[in-house]
Amino acid sequence: MKYYTLIFALFMICSCKDKVRPLPYYDTPDFTPKWEMPDNKTFHQIRSFALLNQENKPFTEKDIEGKICVADFFFTSCPGICPKMTRSMADIQREFMNDDEVMLLSHSVNPEKDSVSILKKYAKEKNVNFKRWKLLTGNKEEIYDLGRNFYFVEEDEGIKKGNDIFLHTENFILIDKQRHIRGIYNGLDPNSIENLIKDIRILKEK
Repeated sequence: MKYYTLIFALFMICSCKDKVRPLPYYDTPDFTPKWEMPDNKTFHQIRSFALLNQENKPFTEKDIEGKICVADFFFTSCPGICPKMTRSMADIQREFMNDDEVMLLSHSVNPEKDSVSILKKYAKEKNVNFKRWKLLTGNKEEIYDLGRNFYFVEEDEGIKKGNDIFLHTENFILIDKQRHIRGIYNGLDPNSIENLIKDIRILKEK
């Protein structure tokens, strides 16, 4: 009897290990989870875009095809939350440094001042690996529209804000290989970043 009990226990342990926790989809600013994609597949996703990275190369949605991405919105001269967010991104970079499935995207919300040369200098100071982590600048309206209307990064439950109101948030957004939103995380909270890293690994298993 003890033998069969042990076999059953080992089977249950293996079954639990093999079971992957599902991640929800999100399509609204209040981040109400959706557990299934609609049959017609017309579900919210990050739209096409045209920006520049820290090496002065065009960066579009085609550059994240087949990638699991973590996105945030920052600016290089920020004295408050942004340095902490950058350290959190650096932690994620370290975890997936050699993983070509994963890409980190930091969008400047002050593109008038965050030129390509400024971003490149910042990248060098913060040990940003260009292959894994893109610092992005470009048209302000483009960046703010992406952040507020597609990444829902401010989590404002549908409150509309114009480009004259500064976009500033500690939220990190996880998107899958189809540019669907799969999670929102506090970039200042180590426990939240730990959960983000776990969720990236879950997406990698699918």
